[in-house]
Amino acid sequence: MAIKSNKDLRHHRAPALIMLLTACLASAWAGSSLAQAQIQPLDAIVAVVNDDVIVQSELDSQIELLIPELQARGATIPDPTTLQEQVLDQLVLERLQIQRAKNLGIEVDEATLNEALTNIAARNGMGLMELREALEANEVSFDAFREDTRNQIITSRLQQEEVVKEVRVSEQEVDRFVETERDSLITRSEVRLSHILLALPENPSSAQVEQARDEAQALARRIRQGEDFASLARAKSDGGRAQEGGDLGWFAIGEVPSLAAQPAQTLARGEVTDPIRSPSGFHLIRVSDIKGDTPKPITQTQARHILIRTSEVVSDQDAERRLEQLRMRIIGGDDFSTLARSHSDDTGSALNGGDLGWVSPGDTVPAFEREMDALSPGEISQPFESPFGWHILQVTERREQDTADELLRLRAKDALRLRKAEETKELWLQRLRDEAYVEIRLDEFED
Repeated sequence: MAIKSNKDLRHHRAPALIMLLTACLASAWAGSSLAQAQIQPLDAIVAVVNDDVIVQSELDSQIELLIPELQARGATIPDPTTLQEQVLDQLVLERLQIQRAKNLGIEVDEATLNEALTNIAARNGMGLMELREALEANEVSFDAFREDTRNQIITSRLQQEEVVKEVRVSEQEVDRFVETERDSLITRSEVRLSHILLALPENPSSAQVEQARDEAQALARRIRQGEDFASLARAKSDGGRAQEGGDLGWFAIGEVPSLAAQPAQTLARGEVTDPIRSPSGFHLIRVSDIKGDTPKPITQTQARHILIRTSEVVSDQDAERRLEQLRMRIIGGDDFSTLARSHSDDTGSALNGGDLGWVSPGDTVPAFEREMDALSPGEISQPFESPFGWHILQVTERREQDTADELLRLRAKDALRLRKAEETKELWLQRLRDEAYVEIRLDEFED
C-alpha cells in the first residue's frame, strides 16, 4: 500500500547534536574509467553495490561518528577491523534499500522533506537556520544532511511497503501484550527514578574503565535476578543519594535529566538499564514508578482508495487522467470496490476493494491524511498526489474511539506490529542482499 508512515525501523539515531552529525555522508558515485581514475586514495572504492559504489571517505565518516556514540552509551567498541566490516555492512544495506525504493518509484517531495527537517530542528530546540548553522559549525554539509534525511524517509516508506504492511497481529497476542506491558502504552507524565553510580577518576585508565563496566554489568544482572535495588545502592553506589537507596524522587517527564531521558520513556516499572557511561562513571537507572494518562479519544476514519503509480511509461498526467475517468465512473454508478480490484496498483488493499480499514491520525503520510480529513463520509476525492503515486479516496465511515481499553489495544497492536516487523525485516534485508551484486573491496587496502 505504501501510504502508512513509520519511523525508521533499523537505525538508532543518537539524540541532540550526535543525532544530527550522523548525516555526515560523502557522496558515492560510479562512473567511467576516467572518473574512477580521478578518485583519490581517501575515496578509494571499498564496496560495489549493483551499479553503485561506496567510497572510503563514507566509511571513515560513519566510523568517526559512531565511536563517540558507542562511548557515550558505555558500549564496548569492536577492534578496528571488525568495526570497519560492521559499518560497511550497514552502508551496503542502506544503499540496497535506496536502490530498491528507486525501482519502486518511492520518492520524497520537497514539502515533505522540509517538514521533516523543521521537525528535527524543533526537537533539538532550534529553528531551521540554527540547525544549518550548528551542522556547518561542526563541518557537516547541510546539503548532505538533507539528502541523508531524505534517504531515511525513503527507506522507512520502503520498509512500510514491503515489510510492515504484511505483518498480522492476532487478538490473543494483543491480550497478552496489554496484560504484560501495559506500562509501555501509557502516556507518561511523571516517573520516579532510582540511581546507582560507580564513579571513575578524572582520567581513568582503560583497566579502571573495564573494571567499573564489569562491576556495573554484574550489578544489573543481580537486580534483574531479584536482588533489592535499594540495598545494592546503599552498599555499592557512589551517588549522592546512595543512603536513600538511590531514590531520586519524582520527575515531570519533560524535566528528567538527559542521562535518564530515554529510560524514563521506555522502561516498565521496576526495570533497570544496562550500564550507561558518562564522564563521572557508569550509571544504572531504574524506573521505580510511573504516573500517566491512558490514551485520549481519537477520531478514526474508514477509507478506501485507488492508487496509480507513476513510472517511465505512466506520467503524472496519465495517472491523474486515469483516476479522473475512474472517479466519473464511480459517480455514474460503477462499484468502487470492483474498480479498485481491477485498477489499483496498491496490491495489498486492491484485493479488499481498496479498503484500508480503520485509520487513526498519524497512520498515513501527511498528503493522504489531509485529503482524507477533508472528506465527508461517502464523498470521493479529486485525484491527488502523495509520495507513492496518485490516488482517489473515499471515506466510508468515521467513529470516535473513546474507551481507554480499546485505545490501549490499538496501541498494543501497533507496538506488536512494529516488533514483528523488526524480526521480519532482518530476513527481508538478507534476501535483498542475497539477490544483489555486492563486492567488498576492503582486503585491497589492508597491509
